[in-house]
Amino acid sequence: MMKKGIGSRAISTTVLAAATLVGSLAVAAPAFAQDAEATSDWEISGNAGIFSQYRWRGISLSDEEVAFQGGIDVAHSSGFYVGTWGSSLAGFGSYGGANTEIDVYAGYAGEAGGFGYDIGAIWYLYPGTSGTDVVEITASLSKELGPVGASVGVAYAPKQDSLGNDDSFYLYTDWSAAIPNTPVSLNAHLGYTDGSLSIDRGFSTDGDYLDWSLGASVSYDKLTLGVSYVDTDVKGGDPSINKITDSAIIVSLTAAF
Repeated sequence: MMKKGIGSRAISTTVLAAATLVGSLAVAAPAFAQDAEATSDWEISGNAGIFSQYRWRGISLSDEEVAFQGGIDVAHSSGFYVGTWGSSLAGFGSYGGANTEIDVYAGYAGEAGGFGYDIGAIWYLYPGTSGTDVVEITASLSKELGPVGASVGVAYAPKQDSLGNDDSFYLYTDWSAAIPNTPVSLNAHLGYTDGSLSIDRGFSTDGDYLDWSLGASVSYDKLTLGVSYVDTDVKGGDPSINKITDSAIIVSLTAAF
């Protein structure tokens, strides 16, 4: 999912914002869990993690600083789901200098004709700012190709005030594979942004760019250690933009619950 920004904030601010977010999610989780126990058709899951920086569609929204993230999902056996997810930021100036991003989403997932599908919507919120929230409509198809999992998808942001009354498309494909008899998984990603969320021409409402990543992860029980190489084809121009779109190695430690 494009998150945004430029500029930096003291790390204590981002730690506090993330701690508050994850703490509130943790407090809410027991009440959800009690309801889930009484209704087997519902499933609740959560996650929390620390990342060497927050990259979204190839852009460092944490201004190359450490980011703290966490989320909770509630899913029904029918395929319907809702959830929320958040991350600390570094005051990405294009979005009002927000230090926190909170995403709220809902959708429906299922299978048909041997393919998995997922249709939904995401609302990106930036507390403490105005005129920066963005809504996207999403759709994806997935398929197991032997030991390899593959998916293709699109995220469309309709015309809205926060995008200068313009729209934006994001097309992407993800691939993953587990190495047999090991806790190691490999993954690859390629994405293409076109429209008002493009950064290729200095935050203008036209232009396009590619982002890609290659990564590996090792899982043990509910913990996952990951490392990935992330890059874009945004080169030249404003040095401040190059800083947040150039190649980077991202290290992460996440926990599922």
